[in-house]
Amino acid sequence: MNVLRPASAFSLCMAALLTLQSPAQKPTAASVRPTEMNTSKPDIKKQPWLNPALDPDQRADLIVHEMTLDEKIQLVHGDGWGVLRVGAEVAPGHNGGAGFVPGIPRLGLPDINLADSAVGARMAARESRYATLLPSVIGMASSWDPEAARLYGSVIGRELRDQGYNMSIGGGMDLIREPRNGRNFEYASEDPILSGIMVGQLAMGVQDNHIMGDIKHYVLNDQETGRNTLNAILDKRSMQETDLLSFQIGIKMAKPAGVMCSYNRVNGDYACENNYTLNEVLKRDWGFKGFVLSDWEGTHSTEKAALAGLDMEQPGTNWFGEGLKKAVVEGRVPQTRLDDMVHRIVRSMFATGVVDEPPVRRVVDPFRGRDDAQHIEEESIVLLKNADNILPLAPGQIKSIAIIGDHADSGVLSGGGSAQVDAPGGRPGGSAWGTPVYFPSSPLKYVKEHAGATAEISFDAGTDPKAAAKLAKSAQVAIVFVTQWMSEGKDNATLSLPNNQDVLVANVAAANPNTIVVLETGGPVSMPWANNVKGIVETWYPGIGGAQAIANVLFGTVNATGKLPVTFAATESDLPHPQVPGLTADTRNNGMSGNAGRRQPHDFPVDYNVEGMMVGYKWFQAKDKQPLFPFGYGLSYTTYAYSGLKLDRAAKSATFAVKNTGTRDGVEIAQVYVTLPNAAGEPFRKLVGWKRLALAAGAEQTVTVDIDPLYLEIFDTEKNDWQRLAGDYRFEVGGSSAELPLHEAVTLSSR
Repeated sequence: MNVLRPASAFSLCMAALLTLQSPAQKPTAASVRPTEMNTSKPDIKKQPWLNPALDPDQRADLIVHEMTLDEKIQLVHGDGWGVLRVGAEVAPGHNGGAGFVPGIPRLGLPDINLADSAVGARMAARESRYATLLPSVIGMASSWDPEAARLYGSVIGRELRDQGYNMSIGGGMDLIREPRNGRNFEYASEDPILSGIMVGQLAMGVQDNHIMGDIKHYVLNDQETGRNTLNAILDKRSMQETDLLSFQIGIKMAKPAGVMCSYNRVNGDYACENNYTLNEVLKRDWGFKGFVLSDWEGTHSTEKAALAGLDMEQPGTNWFGEGLKKAVVEGRVPQTRLDDMVHRIVRSMFATGVVDEPPVRRVVDPFRGRDDAQHIEEESIVLLKNADNILPLAPGQIKSIAIIGDHADSGVLSGGGSAQVDAPGGRPGGSAWGTPVYFPSSPLKYVKEHAGATAEISFDAGTDPKAAAKLAKSAQVAIVFVTQWMSEGKDNATLSLPNNQDVLVANVAAANPNTIVVLETGGPVSMPWANNVKGIVETWYPGIGGAQAIANVLFGTVNATGKLPVTFAATESDLPHPQVPGLTADTRNNGMSGNAGRRQPHDFPVDYNVEGMMVGYKWFQAKDKQPLFPFGYGLSYTTYAYSGLKLDRAAKSATFAVKNTGTRDGVEIAQVYVTLPNAAGEPFRKLVGWKRLALAAGAEQTVTVDIDPLYLEIFDTEKNDWQRLAGDYRFEVGGSSAELPLHEAVTLSSR
């Protein structure tokens, strides 16, 4: 476990800067990129595809026409595992990231250097570079702030550009159907509209920096257990109205360069050779113009995959190298299909500016990155409980605080797998796979700063619940930090906190009536002690500015504004799938096929028709189950009142007033839900829009929330299209999916 000692923000960032590669040092063979070598002005008469005045499709047509068969084949696959595997060949132009596709210098086409970048650039330490760790994506989604999501992507895009990359392979869009999924911290929400809009904005932020963006894992990659072999089963209507809808919203919004298909099967066919999801839905119905790339070793065939819509195999040449070339020559894959694959790739390169505005390596600005990460985290923190208004803590009135729990003296937790960002001052050469990494942002340090010089602040690691309780009993307030490490390649068997932390919280709460719990988790957790503590604060994985943000919220320098993007169930028995499908004591956590051996479950079904359209909060409503905390929920240090709901006759917008009825300035996230007519067969309300409102104490604002007509429709599988049913549409407005004081019904005709 990488544990980093406390450091001031200034010394931390200066230490990071000192480890960076100086832009003035003599470049090595590995640091010279083809995109940086050709600085002369292109001759657009001889190479008209380099004329930026032409649209991307024209440019793509022109350059594809000039390519040889071998050059086309070269672009539709990666060059191998590279730095990801010891002993693998690394091309001279490889930038040290997750993937590499060599360019075509004679045509002025640069290499494609791909970087894992779900929450920041991965593997930066490998070349002594620095990357900002952002809060987890689920945390970003808790802000319900599209501007924060755009900023999130912009941080990733600008730092990838500074590091010499030109494609991000972050952009996790999968719905949180399985709350124990190890990658939930990379995803946004259980709701398709919130997820689609927030991740769509993130992808736009990446591409604002002339970096090719990506949205993944398409589709139904909702658990890690057996992810390479499971068969996700879901009827087409439910798929269209849930998982596919989130991708549809994000893709149409961001127009990403790439969509990465997932490992799993979907209704029998692998996602990377699934004609329905790739050709029929993504490319035909949605008009996606970018390219589909496989997850690493997610390609399983040549002809079937190519004809079903896969455009690029990653990371090697098992299927789309000589095998594809032979298939084209023999006519089993039409030449027009290969040309379409290449067209989509180079079109994306032109459309995003990676040809006209290639990256130039420079030192990443860690100060700017930390400030942006802290801002996003401050909007992401969710106040779940605040009995007796124990929060915010008042400096000067608090005489003693016991800080207890997992590394709260030294850092904050981050998520693992291909999303793992290297910590400054961490393991030489980068983070080890499968090992929790704490970033040097010390909650203890910043609590001390806020509490003031007269307050006594003590710390206990929490490894012995009895010793922690003894310390807590001597303090006026006890703050317990609990963590849940999650990672690609493994799911949690339960919602419980690991490492006996529930016992720790229970003991501390029994010893000190003023106990506050701070959660650093990758997703929802159960809380058997919830009724016995006064405060609960969800911070997710808070990023490099996390400790500062946590302290600011605990002491009220920043008002809590986040709202849950996912339901917190009280117990696994309330979930559609009480156990993670395929996860047993024998199979264990085996999402990574290379480590599973004979324990890997093969070809087993995961029946999502159990819940169908009723994902997350919709399941709890339809089944009349009471969650621990509902979707959209989050407290504030002030209060809000709603009034005056009015729907326009076509239900294209909802207008209402929100008043800050408390004594503090705050930000409310006003949410609009609809229940469709009975004929729809959807016995639940669903989110159709929201507005994030900053309101001074006592202020009132009338707001209009636009409603996309698509969100009022159902998917007709016979017509393969969306339609609106005639009937009464009940709209409700309020501060969460379970607290909706305003309601109005509107009768609409069919469409």
